[in-house]
Amino acid sequence: MGISENIADWVVLIVDDAPDNVEVARKVLSHKGATVHIAADGEKGMEILDAIEPTFILLDLSMPIMDGWQMLEHIRQQPARKDIPVIALTAHAMQGDREKVFEAGFNGYIAKPFRLKSFLAQIQEVLANINEEKK
Repeated sequence: MGISENIADWVVLIVDDAPDNVEVARKVLSHKGATVHIAADGEKGMEILDAIEPTFILLDLSMPIMDGWQMLEHIRQQPARKDIPVIALTAHAMQGDREKVFEAGFNGYIAKPFRLKSFLAQIQEVLANINEEKK
């Protein structure tokens, strides 16, 4: 079974230490009906994963305590969580950064700052690609 296209069915975990980015993403997603959980670092994100089963995770790469690279590694090592779609949120937009993100095992890549008009479409494109791969 694929990921629901109905945003109201989504349970999203946003892990990011930048309050402005979190608030924009939360507002866009919750306005469309998604249930949104928030953590300011990877360690707190892992704790929240003990309580929820997210549809996908939006994960900042650069954070204190446990960064996005480390959190992704922890997620991919756990059989019950290894297939959760994880989309990198990053201000790293240098040449080669996108490739590093996918090589590390992320399912998608969204550059910060977000563009409100395309943010949701970018997420939907990643999820559609995952659904296609599962067919």
